[in-house]
Amino acid sequence: MKYLNKDITEINKLLKEKKIKPLDLVEEAFSNIENNTELNAYITLNKEAAIKKAKELEEKEVDNLLFGLPIAIKDNIVTKDLRTTCASHILDNFIPIYDATVIEKINAKNMIIIGKTNMDEFAMGSSSRTSYYKAPKNPWNKEKISGGSSGGSATTIAARDVLFALGTDTGGSIRQPASYCGIVGMKPTYGRVSRYGLVAFASSLDQIGPMTKNVYENALLLNVIAGHDPKDLTSSKREVEDFTSLIGKELKNIKVAVPNYFMSDIVSHEIKDKVMEVIELLRKNNISVDFIDVKYLENAVTLYQIIAMGEASSNLARFDGIRYGYSKENPTDISDLYYGTRSVFGDEVKRRIMVGSYLLSGENAKTYYNKALSIRDDMKKEFTKVFAKYDFIIGPTTTTTAYNLDDKMDDSLKSFMDDVLVIPVNMAGLPGLNIPIGFSKDKMPIGMQIIANDFEEAKIYQLGSFIEKKLNLNLNPRGDE
Repeated sequence: MKYLNKDITEINKLLKEKKIKPLDLVEEAFSNIENNTELNAYITLNKEAAIKKAKELEEKEVDNLLFGLPIAIKDNIVTKDLRTTCASHILDNFIPIYDATVIEKINAKNMIIIGKTNMDEFAMGSSSRTSYYKAPKNPWNKEKISGGSSGGSATTIAARDVLFALGTDTGGSIRQPASYCGIVGMKPTYGRVSRYGLVAFASSLDQIGPMTKNVYENALLLNVIAGHDPKDLTSSKREVEDFTSLIGKELKNIKVAVPNYFMSDIVSHEIKDKVMEVIELLRKNNISVDFIDVKYLENAVTLYQIIAMGEASSNLARFDGIRYGYSKENPTDISDLYYGTRSVFGDEVKRRIMVGSYLLSGENAKTYYNKALSIRDDMKKEFTKVFAKYDFIIGPTTTTTAYNLDDKMDDSLKSFMDDVLVIPVNMAGLPGLNIPIGFSKDKMPIGMQIIANDFEEAKIYQLGSFIEKKLNLNLNPRGDE
């Protein structure tokens, strides 16, 4: 019996009435994953511990909607006693001794961690092809990428292995793979979700977020992981609301903006056409939509390269072969230890560390990094001006649909340009949601992002759910749902 295909409230009812057990859901999830092993969505499975926890939960009261449900975790979020590799050879044998705050919150709701998902090495990339464990594949077409860096999480949700996954978004790494794989992915407001226990890439940009097959389940998972954490100095003290509270409520006096840059020639005609269909749908439902100019959007990739690579070079300095992770055997001296250890980083990670180190060296820090932070602040102010007049910004999530796994990787700029439409949200610290809006002529998913002002995730879910219901797409790659 396929229980994980059912509505989440129906699964919860079956669990409460003892018609099914958490073990049934866990066994179904592992069966799904085993049937989909060629997708390469996981780096480490948590089978023994997941089955043990499922059996323990049989004695507990079902006290929330997510009780007993399997969840997949991106492999840069630390999990106590469960290998966490960041898809890198340098952490191939790393077993954390503590849980990330989001993991503690998931465990408190008695969700069951099924495994750690594949990703770009240290989240550096946009196709998950920089993974030491080879790239995950797109369930809609196994010759295509699933996107990155949260490619494994997007793959496992799209393949219907599990209902819930966590990803991380530094420059679009939840929303972009969500778009390529036809799922829902939320990058919350910076500070909304604790980063404690997230292996840092770029600390001023990183954010953990939920990845699910629909908007309602996405909001439910954000309810679980959001909230202030004294262990994270960038964590917001803002009180957490119920992110499902506006779903299904009428949209009144809503004004939507579409930046002209988001609909420029950098975006394929197929994707622009689908976004225009959504714009017409909104207008037919008395929602105002205006095309506007937003300054600095075309600078977002350059800003991201400077800020993210500078912060990455600093954050990855801790992988030195001394404290944890891989270490070169029998080094001749300290330099040999560092060189021998850090040489196992992949090419993309090495490139970003070297560029980042240059950007932060001496006067370069003022010339590049500090200047980038200043322009980033100007970009944030431009968004604030837009949200003084409009409730939402919408536009395509990606410029194309998912491309082939065997496309060349020799253009170092391409991985940044894949994220050209999603990076501005990270620069401004705003919340952004990808929702599927249709398919290309070759049956690949097309996504649209909904952006709102700081801490307005509930409003985003309201609009996202409205569009999702109106479009009513079949988003199961197997077509049997």
